[in-house]
Amino acid sequence: MSEPSYWVVVPAAGVGRRMGSAVPKQYLELDGRPVIDHTIERLLLHPSVDGAYVAISAEDGWWNDTEFAVHPDLVVVPGGAERCYSVLNALEVLARRAADNDWVLVHDAARPCVRREDIDHLIAMVSAGENGGLLGMPVRDTMKRCDAADRVTETVDRSHLWHAFTPQMFRFAQLYDALRRALEAGFLVTDEASAVEWAGHRPIMVEGHADNIKITRPEDLALAAYYLEQQFCQQLPAR
Repeated sequence: MSEPSYWVVVPAAGVGRRMGSAVPKQYLELDGRPVIDHTIERLLLHPSVDGAYVAISAEDGWWNDTEFAVHPDLVVVPGGAERCYSVLNALEVLARRAADNDWVLVHDAARPCVRREDIDHLIAMVSAGENGGLLGMPVRDTMKRCDAADRVTETVDRSHLWHAFTPQMFRFAQLYDALRRALEAGFLVTDEASAVEWAGHRPIMVEGHADNIKITRPEDLALAAYYLEQQFCQQLPAR
């Protein structure tokens, strides 16, 4: 069997309503560039990655002005009404090139701070098995479950609870089959791991850095800018 290729899928068809902006969050300016340019740079330019597929809304008026709009290793596919449909659209196009045992890393367009070392760690850990896996962080805070009126109903044991991040990495055939069957069964998955779990597999959690945040609210932009600055400073040679 030949060595597997590594492909990236970036669902980027969302409108980011919680940002309260006329511009989708993936196109907001972060450190002088659109958020999505930071994101794609970190994945597409990784030495293990063979190519990327970005799912864009039909009404998108910003993509053509980004840095990677005409990159030869990037393919644009139609976005869906939900994230899961965007990912499935990308996988259906990728099926023309990918082998069943290739790896697919799905990453949120609004996670521009993912570290190269975390991607390296994810690839190393997940490639050693067959169940796939995803970046995340163990839960540190006390967790509460509430009712519909936001009244606390119980305190949840945080042991073995994780925050799920991206990238989420799975064999192409495994992810394509799981996601397609889950949606056909009416199970609207919120991330790729939940589709693979629904199909009976047990992905592994791979601990990454807490600065791999998802930009969701306006205050997240300032936090992401701070994290990017800190990461840059850490890469400077010591004096």
